[in-house]
Amino acid sequence: MNHVSGNLRTESLSRLIGEFARLPGVGEKTAERLALHVLRAPREEALALSRAIEDVKANVRACSRCFNVSEQDPCSICADTKRDHTVVCVVEQPSDLWAIEGSGAYRGTYHVLGGRIAPVDGIGPEHLTVSRLLDRVRDGVREVILATNPTMEGDGTALHLRSKLEPRGITVTRIARGLPSGGTLQHASRAVVADAIGGRTALAGGPRT
Repeated sequence: MNHVSGNLRTESLSRLIGEFARLPGVGEKTAERLALHVLRAPREEALALSRAIEDVKANVRACSRCFNVSEQDPCSICADTKRDHTVVCVVEQPSDLWAIEGSGAYRGTYHVLGGRIAPVDGIGPEHLTVSRLLDRVRDGVREVILATNPTMEGDGTALHLRSKLEPRGITVTRIARGLPSGGTLQHASRAVVADAIGGRTALAGGPRT
């Protein structure tokens, strides 16, 4: 089925479709459906979406310590004195952190890298929060859990971090392979994530970078 010609849409609707199409994973047909949903929705429901976007941009920031998204600094996890601040779980994105928190299996703190090392895409350690992690481990951290996703880039990132952390006397562990190769934490069940955290082991294998 062909897409609707641009000249058959109103200018405002075309702009909205264009903005939705800019979102990751959203093609033009999905963008059209979203835009038409907004058009047909009650005015207050549509404006609530607009206000939610404005609030996120105005209020949400990165925690200056762990780089999780938060409306306070430090975030609620970093500020929690009941957490074990000697253990840091390193994840790629906030969505991975949410998956681990949802499992209820972990009571340490976190560090969000903001991605993974991917030379093909031009992403190196300097584009992530690696240097801030290395600064953090000076403050009494005894274990760093590498919970990067079990992909080629995630494993490469874990090996790079191990090479930087172990010379500092830090115990470095990797989440267990409960996750399928190529999978991601955010799409795993709570039980699988809990098993991955609980069954973590010392990181071994592969050349150090």
